[in-house]
Amino acid sequence: MYSDRINALPPYLFATIDEAKAKMRSKGVDVIDLGVGDPDQPTPAHIVDSMCQAVRDPSTHRYPSYTGMLDFRKAATDWCRQSRGLDLDPASETLTLIGSKEGVAHIPLAFINPGDVALCPDPAYPVYKIGTQFAGGEPHIMPLLEENGFLPDLDAIPNDVLGRSKLMFINYPNNPTSATADTKFFEEVVQFARENNIVVVHDNAYSEMTYDGYKAPSFLSVDGAKEVGIELFSLSKTYNMTGWRLGFAVGNKDMIAGFGKVKSNIDSGAFNAIQMAGITALSDSQQCVADMNSTYTERRNVLLKGLHEMGIDVKPPKATFYIWAPVPSGYDSIGFSKLLLENAGIVATPGVGFGKYGEGYIRFALTQTVERLSEAVDRMSKLDI
Repeated sequence: MYSDRINALPPYLFATIDEAKAKMRSKGVDVIDLGVGDPDQPTPAHIVDSMCQAVRDPSTHRYPSYTGMLDFRKAATDWCRQSRGLDLDPASETLTLIGSKEGVAHIPLAFINPGDVALCPDPAYPVYKIGTQFAGGEPHIMPLLEENGFLPDLDAIPNDVLGRSKLMFINYPNNPTSATADTKFFEEVVQFARENNIVVVHDNAYSEMTYDGYKAPSFLSVDGAKEVGIELFSLSKTYNMTGWRLGFAVGNKDMIAGFGKVKSNIDSGAFNAIQMAGITALSDSQQCVADMNSTYTERRNVLLKGLHEMGIDVKPPKATFYIWAPVPSGYDSIGFSKLLLENAGIVATPGVGFGKYGEGYIRFALTQTVERLSEAVDRMSKLDI
């Protein structure tokens, strides 16, 4: 009944987690969900108010532009200039996305022919591989190892693979490992892409979710980056707008044009009222972002302290709202996550769900209050681990 591409897919990780949560809740278990990275805090009120005003305007009810409202794209490029010093043309170097997941899934259709290779990190957001497979391409895994700071070893990619490679996904600050990359790494990526004629897609969804004075650099801030790639930004995590589905891509104008051609044939653009709320988010005070980061810093510290007291060695992440923790001796990632769910009512994501090289780790999302995180720590401390 189903196509080969559908039959070849494993169950989508987060849908599987949702099923496990529902099963435990049906048994009356008070589940503490530290699994999917969905902010628990509401979208800031000034953004919601902007949306309410926009949605009452009948002019927003018509089909939007395929490439996005120019005013939204201008707000996006202004934000990029103010926050990262980037000089971008809103008309030709910017594209509105219906969330960055949609962007990741559709980008391979613009650059991958059947049999071409896309270089995909592992562990990673599953859609890098899935989008490649949907385009008929072959994902080649770039292992992210702790000894390399969870950065890919570009020199380890075989020459025969490089000859077929057309696209490379990178993602820093990183999901799921919470690792960060410096400009030196991005410079190496630019040189690598030039030498091998590869399009680079930097998925920068966690760009603003940073702590302890750290500021995540933009891939496009490196000399030559705009010649070889594009960068995706998302309003989902930055402004607690996951359900609104809004983001944008910026970078090389020819790559943006090709990507836009895919989207114009697949979707009809983001709802204008949501884009108008996005303009408010990007253009108004960013105090809401600073407040959010303070909240997550407090939560991070509570969970880190508890894990350390249990003997689980975790380094404090400088970015994202994830804790990437090694599983205790004697467990694999699925076994440990199953123990947490069935014996403590805690949902955490097994590392192997993000790929082969995620085995041995588990991901906790900081999407519960300090009180609930403290309770989670208390429950875990009572387990025999």
